[in-house]
Amino acid sequence: MKLIIAYIQPHKLNDVKQALYKAEVYKMSVTNSLGCGQQKGYHESYRGVQFEVNLLKKVRLEIGVNEDFVERTIEAIIAGARTGQIGDGKIFVLDLPECIRIRTGQRGGEAIG
Repeated sequence: MKLIIAYIQPHKLNDVKQALYKAEVYKMSVTNSLGCGQQKGYHESYRGVQFEVNLLKKVRLEIGVNEDFVERTIEAIIAGARTGQIGDGKIFVLDLPECIRIRTGQRGGEAIG
């Protein structure tokens, strides 16, 4: 089992969700987040005062998958999120030692679904 964490542009969320659905990946958690990377930031003016905004809005996806879904999940995220510009995002793949479905008590791959 793997936990896939992806940071993407907020306006690409629907495209990523559609690509994941086509790849038969239906379960995910979505969280709004702030971050900075190679994209750095931008300058803004508020009431005549200049300031730098270096924490940009991102969306964090967390998806637990069984081994046979890892590559198709990664490919779907890339297909939906890629614009070719700096700031498209990152994908992290972590080992997931255990998953437990609270309602039934199922464990492991069965609990992920």
